[in-house]
Amino acid sequence: MSMRRKLTEKLQERTELLEKAEGLLQDGKREEYRAEMDKVKSMNGEIEEIKGLIQEQDRKFMEKAPDGAEERDKAAERGNLLMKGQEVKFSALEVSKALFLPQSAVEKSVTLATGTLAQPTGAGTNIRDPLGNGVGAIIDQVYVQDLTGMSAFLEPYVISELDAKGAKVATAAGTARTASSDPTFGVAKIAPYELTTTSYVDRNIGRLTPANYYAKVFAMAIRALRRSTVKMIFNGDGQATNEMFGIKTAKNVAGNAIYATKEVSAVDADLLTNLMFAYGGDEMLGGSCRLYLNKADLLALGKLRGTNEKRRLFDIVPDVGNPNTGTIREGGTIVPYSIASDLTALTGADATSAAVQTMVYGDPMNYELGLFGDYTVRVDESVKAVERMYTILGDAMVGGNLIVDKGFVVATLPKTPTA
Repeated sequence: MSMRRKLTEKLQERTELLEKAEGLLQDGKREEYRAEMDKVKSMNGEIEEIKGLIQEQDRKFMEKAPDGAEERDKAAERGNLLMKGQEVKFSALEVSKALFLPQSAVEKSVTLATGTLAQPTGAGTNIRDPLGNGVGAIIDQVYVQDLTGMSAFLEPYVISELDAKGAKVATAAGTARTASSDPTFGVAKIAPYELTTTSYVDRNIGRLTPANYYAKVFAMAIRALRRSTVKMIFNGDGQATNEMFGIKTAKNVAGNAIYATKEVSAVDADLLTNLMFAYGGDEMLGGSCRLYLNKADLLALGKLRGTNEKRRLFDIVPDVGNPNTGTIREGGTIVPYSIASDLTALTGADATSAAVQTMVYGDPMNYELGLFGDYTVRVDESVKAVERMYTILGDAMVGGNLIVDKGFVVATLPKTPTA
């Protein structure tokens, strides 16, 4: 039995135990509930051991240097299939290797694996992307799991812990000790959601060799998948009842929000401090947290001035290697940020009819993105035949949810009170 199949079976067993425990708790059978949760805790250790082994196997796969000849043969084979209009499949592990790297690294690895792009006589094949065609950095930062073969995945998390009771020794001697409050748990469900990607490219790409044809098609399909996934990581899948939850829509199986909220009024001098202190418990701040915000709000922060109206209140320092990310500095406070066009800007937001969710602050590893099976790509010549364009169609099953209680703070502009 493979380790992944064994992990799937153990996770299904844990899911059944959790569902049984939830039913016992709802029926008020607390002793039976505790007994089932003890079984869950015992199983968690075994699951973590299997996960550790799989992660080590995956790490070796990710770090393995590509064999040039082998990769060229594989690319040529897949390229020929695409040219014939057939479907090409990529395993979840292959996709994660490309999907969760910066796009520049994806294109570089594809090019290195398939050789230098051949330039056919009389046709340009270096199809340049428009300015601002990037992908939000959060996809490179979240926690990802290969959930191939599962119908869903449940992640248990702690909402509140035990508390200890104290008493004088002489007073407590010979008496029943005061019971501690029971810990409370939540369960985040990660269910598969169908994701389709569509890209268009000039038919002159067909003049490339099969290997290079495949490389270009794969890079475009991955980029389209990355964009769609980033949008859902923030906003969910857009349904009234989400299958794939985003940071701003994250709920557990009981229907309770997993994220925290912080009411804000404007982009002002106190905004960053308020978000930082809204995250975490009473004795911690978020050491690995990032601020995700619309570019308009980043601009508004950069325009804030101190009392002398000359010095900027915040220094915005973009990262050299990735202008989508950087740091916001105020004195000794440094807040990492990432620009996210899929988030609503607080600047100019209209809350007359309803509250508006804007920027989010938290540790991206608190969000889990699951890949449910293969990612398939095919090329269709008929959709845009008149425009002389090929259509690149991708299909995948993905899922996601927050897996840590209050793992993100969502800045919310409250509804404007009516007169």
